[in-house]
Amino acid sequence: MDRSTTGEIETRFDNDVQTYSNLETGQSSIIDAPLALEVVTEAAKRIVPGARRIVDIGCGAGNYTMKMLQKIPNLDCTLVDLSGRMLEKAHERVSAATEGEITVVHGDFRTAELAAESFDIALAGAVLHHLRDDNDWEHAFAKLYSILKPGGCLMISDLVLEDVDVLNEYSRERFADHLEKIGGKEYRVNHLLAVDREDTPRTMTYQLELMKRVGFRQVNILHKNACFGSFCGIK
Repeated sequence: MDRSTTGEIETRFDNDVQTYSNLETGQSSIIDAPLALEVVTEAAKRIVPGARRIVDIGCGAGNYTMKMLQKIPNLDCTLVDLSGRMLEKAHERVSAATEGEITVVHGDFRTAELAAESFDIALAGAVLHHLRDDNDWEHAFAKLYSILKPGGCLMISDLVLEDVDVLNEYSRERFADHLEKIGGKEYRVNHLLAVDREDTPRTMTYQLELMKRVGFRQVNILHKNACFGSFCGIK
C-alpha cells in the first residue's frame, strides 16, 4: 500500500478538528488517551518544575498544551502543526488558558525554524508515528534534542509497535476492538485503513535507544497499553 503524503495527512487533519478538541477524553481512538495526557504532563512538570517555555510538536487542537498549562500556568507556548485549521483551534484554546507568549508555526517541525536550546519541554502527542525511514527518525529526534535546553525533556505519547513480531497481531486486535467499541465496525475498518496508509510507527525500544544515541542522558517509560505508549527523554 502506498503511504499518504504529507499533504494528504494535512488535509485529513484539516477536516477533523473536533475529534482532537476534547481535553477530557483526548483523541478517543487512542487507548488510554486521558491517562496519557495526565502522565505525560505530570511527568514533565516533575522533571522541569521551573519550566517557562514549551513546544507542542504536531499540536493538533492543543490538548497536550492545555493539559500542561493545568500543571504549570502561564507558560510561553509554541504550537507547531501541518494543519492550519488545527492550529487555529489550538491558538484559540491556548490563548484563553495562558498569559504567556504564544507562537504559531504552520508546517513540518522537521524543517521549521525552531531555535536551539530554547525550550524546557517538548511535547509530541500522536505525531512521530508519521515519520518514515530510519534516517527520518534520527533526523527528527536530533532536531528535538537540539531545541531543548539542558535539563529539558522530550515527552512522547504515540502509536508504537511491539518488539516481538507475534505480539503485533495481538496489539492490533486489541486496538481494533477498542475502535469498534467507540465507533462501530465501519469506523474500525476505516480507521485501521488510515493507519496503514499514513503511519510507520517504531517500537518503544527503538525510540528510547534512538533518544540515547542523539544525546539524551536519561530515558524513561511512563505507560504502555497494547499499541500505545508514553515515554520520555531528559537532555
